[in-house]
Amino acid sequence: MAERALFKSFLSCHVCSETFRDPVSLSCNHSFCSSCLQKFWEQAGNKNCPICKRSSKKNPSINFSLKELADSFAGKQNEASNEMEKEKEKKVVCEKHSDVPYWFCKDEQRAVCPVCEFSLHQSHKVVPIEQAVSELKDQLRSDLKSLQDKRNTQEEVKTEYDEMIEHCKKQLLSTERQIRAEFNKLHQFLREEEESRLAALREEEEQKGKTISREMKMIQEQISSLSDSISAVEEDLPKDNVSFLSSYKATQSRARGQRSLSDPQLVSGALIDVAKHLGNLSFRVWEKMKEKVHFSPVILDPNTANRWLYISDDLTSVRHGDTEQRLPDNPERNTKYSNVFGSEGFSSGKHSWKVEVGDHPRWVIGYVKESVERKGKTSASPEDGTWCLVHCDGKYTNGDGQTLTVKKNLQKIRVQLDYDRGEVSFYDPEDMSYIYTYRDTFTEKLFPFLGVGKAADAKTSDLKICQTEISV
Repeated sequence: MAERALFKSFLSCHVCSETFRDPVSLSCNHSFCSSCLQKFWEQAGNKNCPICKRSSKKNPSINFSLKELADSFAGKQNEASNEMEKEKEKKVVCEKHSDVPYWFCKDEQRAVCPVCEFSLHQSHKVVPIEQAVSELKDQLRSDLKSLQDKRNTQEEVKTEYDEMIEHCKKQLLSTERQIRAEFNKLHQFLREEEESRLAALREEEEQKGKTISREMKMIQEQISSLSDSISAVEEDLPKDNVSFLSSYKATQSRARGQRSLSDPQLVSGALIDVAKHLGNLSFRVWEKMKEKVHFSPVILDPNTANRWLYISDDLTSVRHGDTEQRLPDNPERNTKYSNVFGSEGFSSGKHSWKVEVGDHPRWVIGYVKESVERKGKTSASPEDGTWCLVHCDGKYTNGDGQTLTVKKNLQKIRVQLDYDRGEVSFYDPEDMSYIYTYRDTFTEKLFPFLGVGKAADAKTSDLKICQTEISV
């Protein structure tokens, strides 16, 4: 220890008191760390030795012999320090005694030495420390596995959210495009209707102008004839007797003939019928617009659609595709079965809608409760919250597997819900012939739904919600 202290004193810088780093030696034989000496000189404003104050005229070079010795000593110091730390770790002693603990008290959850085990822990559950460490490490490994699983779950959810963000961006662009397209159709209709009504206004103005011009032409002709007669009379009056008597009869006859003419009357309806063009204009345009717009009693919700289902742009028809789409697994989406729900649910009142099924071989139509299972296995029965009509290869059944008798292959299905009476009924809308009725007690919101299988060779590939007429 004394030898080590001597070496440490010899190999320590007098400025920083640490083992030399890049040592330099002055002409007075005093040595310092190169950086320490330069810093001291900068602060002092001169190049004097920090110990003896002797002046140095030039910057000293590294003393490599001293550097090698200092680096070697520093390395051994680090090794000794590490060894001491390891010894401390190995020789963990009891908190109360100097003995090394060989036991672990489970009651107090701490390591104990043999003295403690016999004197203080006779009534406690004590096991060998190796066994305790093994058990605790197993517990910690289990905790680590739980944490890793939880982190993996969090990362999976984060990935799902990332996919949802990307899907939202696609939805934004697609929905914006469709909104603009719909409004462009309406704008085009309004522009055409505006031009049509302005053209009708201009046409009426032209016809009324022609009528007035015709009347004015006749009046102008009569004014001209009267003016000629007046001039003739005015010419005869100043004549002498003989001349007057020779011409007055013709002039008088002409004047009296025109005096018997009826006075002209203003033509009725010569002005533009403003009321016809402006009266209830918006209402009449809207009435005509009904031919351009449509109403669907059920709008499909694409956020609930199974990845195999493809929804039309107007959200009123659906088909089973040949490829599975990349869609986020949001909580609303049906992932187990190829179903899609309506966007609006009902918790009271009467509601009806029709679906065009054509010759599609496999479909399910009806209502489901809001909390119906969407991710796992379930049945199409009232017990699992589904009230439906099932068609599979020409056979019609209810959700309980009971075969239903129908007169013909159904091209359309009418679904009626009377929530308050607890009824879901199915009809053939062509003649309103009855098919089947569920009677139950509903306790939560019900949503329309369609289940669609592959169309195979059928002509009808899409199930389509039938539109209804808009009544004024």
